[in-house]
Amino acid sequence: MEAIRGRIAGRKLVAGSRLPSVRVQAQTMGVSVSTVVEAYDRLVAEGVIRSHPGAGFYVSGSPAPLSLAEVAPKRARSVDPLWISRQSLEARQGTLMPGCGWLPSSWMFEAGIRRALRTLARGESADLVDYGSPLGFEALRQILSRRLLTYGVEAPAGQILLTESGTQAIDLVCRLLLEPGDTVLVDDPCYFNFHALLKAHRAKAVGVPYTPAGPDLDAFAAALRDHAPRLYITNSAIHNPTGAVLSPAIAHQLLKLAEAADIVIVEDDIFADFEDVPAPRLAAFDGLARVIQIGSFSKALSAAVRCGYIAARPDWIDNLADLKIATSFGGGRLASEILASALTDGSYRRHMEAVRWRLADAREKVIRRLAPLGIEPWMRPPAGMFLWCRLPGEQDAADLARACLEHGVILAPGNAFSLSQSARSFLRFNVAQCDDERVFQVLGMVL
Repeated sequence: MEAIRGRIAGRKLVAGSRLPSVRVQAQTMGVSVSTVVEAYDRLVAEGVIRSHPGAGFYVSGSPAPLSLAEVAPKRARSVDPLWISRQSLEARQGTLMPGCGWLPSSWMFEAGIRRALRTLARGESADLVDYGSPLGFEALRQILSRRLLTYGVEAPAGQILLTESGTQAIDLVCRLLLEPGDTVLVDDPCYFNFHALLKAHRAKAVGVPYTPAGPDLDAFAAALRDHAPRLYITNSAIHNPTGAVLSPAIAHQLLKLAEAADIVIVEDDIFADFEDVPAPRLAAFDGLARVIQIGSFSKALSAAVRCGYIAARPDWIDNLADLKIATSFGGGRLASEILASALTDGSYRRHMEAVRWRLADAREKVIRRLAPLGIEPWMRPPAGMFLWCRLPGEQDAADLARACLEHGVILAPGNAFSLSQSARSFLRFNVAQCDDERVFQVLGMVL
C-alpha cells in the first residue's frame, strides 16, 4: 500500500493509470498474491484506486499533489535536501547550524539595509505600493550591468531581468527551456536545491564529478554523448559545496564541448561578492550566447530582502519577462529599490572586505579545530564560507547528522549534494556558523 501511495504522490502513477496486475505486482515485490489482493482491496476502500471488474485496478480521482519527498528514495529522506533546508529554516533559538548555507545575521549588511529603508520611507509613495515593471527596477539593472562588466560579462540593462530570488531565476529558466523528461547536467556534488528544483520540473538530473578545477571533462563529454542534455547548471566562482574555483583552461574546454553539443549553461554566481580575486566566468568567455548568468544578494546583503537577476541574450530575456508576469506578475519593486540603495552605499564595499577577512580567518580556525577529530578538508578553498570535508574511517555522515541533531547541531551530509550518492563520508561546513565551541564538542562526542 505504501509503495502504491508513494508512486502516486511522486506522480509516477497519475489519475487513470492502470496498476500492474495482482500477479505481476506479487512477482515484482516478492510477496504472495493474497497480500497484493488485500492491499488493493484496502486501497479501493480508501478511494485511492478503483476496480474495473475484468479490466484491473486504476488510480482514482484527480492527480495527487506533487510530493517532492516521495520522488526521492525513502532511504535518503532523513537527510535529503528539503530536510536539511527545513531543519535550518525552522531551527529554534539556540540551535547551532554549521550545515546551513548562509551567514549569521550579525554578519549581514544590516546597517545599510536600515539606511535604505529610511531613504525609501521618505520617498515617493509609488516606491512603497506599486508593482514593478516587467524587467524590474531600471536603476538596479544599471548597477548590475556595471558590476557584471567588472567580471568581463557584457550585459546592458536591457539584457537583465530582476527576479524574486536566485531560486526563482533558475525556476524561470527551467520553465523557458525544459520539458518534462528533459535531461539536465549538474555537478556532483552540487548545491542540493538544484536537485529539488529539477524534480519539481520533472527533469532528469545527471551528475558530473567535480574536481578542484571544475567539472571532470571526460565525464562531462560522456554525459553529453550518452544523455543528450538540454541544460548544465553550475557555479563558476565559488562552488557550492566544495569551495573550488573553475580554472580558465577547464572553462574554455567546457564551452567548446557545450557548443558542439548545443547545450545551454546556467551559471549561478550568487557568491560573487565573497571572492578575493575574481574567478573566470563562463558568461564572460561566451558573451551570453549560450550561457545564462543568474545571481542574488541573499547571502551577502540580506536574506529577508529577496531579489535576484537573470542576464541572458535579448530574445530569452523577452520570453522570461512574459513568464515572470505569468507566474509572479509585477515583481518586488520595494526589494529591488532597497538593494539598489544598499549596493550604492559607500560602506557596502568596506563591509564585504571585512566579511571576506572574517571568513578567511574562520576557515583556518575551523580547519584547525576539525583536525584533532580526524575531519579533513577535500581542498582549501581560496574564498567563501564552505569547507567540504571528509570524515575519518569512511563514516556515514547521515548517521552523524542524525546523532548531532539530537544535541541541537544541524549538519549537511554529503549525499544530500551528490546524485551518485558517492559522498557518504563527506560533510559541508559553513565556517561562519562554527563560532560556538559546542559544535566541536558535539562532533567529538558522537564521532
